Amino acid sequence: MTWSSQVTGWSQRMVASELPAWIPDDDQDTVQNSSEEAAQGAEAGTGKSVSASRLEEEGDVAADYLEELLDIADIDGDIDIEVRNGRTYISIVAEEEAAGLDSLVGRDGEVLEALQELTRLAVLSATENRSRLVLDINGYRAERAGDLQKIAEDAVAAVKDSGEAVALAPMSAYERKIVHDAVADLGLVSESEGEGADRHIVVSAD
Repeated sequence: MTWSSQVTGWSQRMVASELPAWIPDDDQDTVQNSSEEAAQGAEAGTGKSVSASRLEEEGDVAADYLEELLDIADIDGDIDIEVRNGRTYISIVAEEEAAGLDSLVGRDGEVLEALQELTRLAVLSATENRSRLVLDINGYRAERAGDLQKIAEDAVAAVKDSGEAVALAPMSAYERKIVHDAVADLGLVSESEGEGADRHIVVSAD
């Protein structure tokens, strides 16, 4: 079994329908527009904004955890930490193309999502605070964001042509947030439906 397969296996119990209450989901049961979701997400379930010092602390904890994992897997990578908009963003990049890092992304980002959840758990264990950190590896999320924008545009076009709602394929909470924002910018509405790994977005005219 490869190391990336082990990571995916560790996280199989972490699908959204089985997550304990302290594992945050960026996407709420029903989202009418991006501003509503952003307001809910910014509070992170606590009713308070997250302080910069706390975000910096979770970034340091996450970086230490990921560095140890990279050492165990014998994979080279530089870890960058950025705090913006009330959230911690962690990026793992390599100066030269590294197949090892690509294996930590996995098919359709499956391993990346698993690593993100494990990193959030590491932060929770060390700080006793929830984490909504976002992990990216080799720019996968940035590239995927372009794909999600196109998916949103195609869905909006289909709704306008047919007048009927369009259901998209299941996505992670982070990706649903990107699509919700894109759909809102294009003048239509979207909401999330389904549970766990089947949670998906439905785009409609109203």
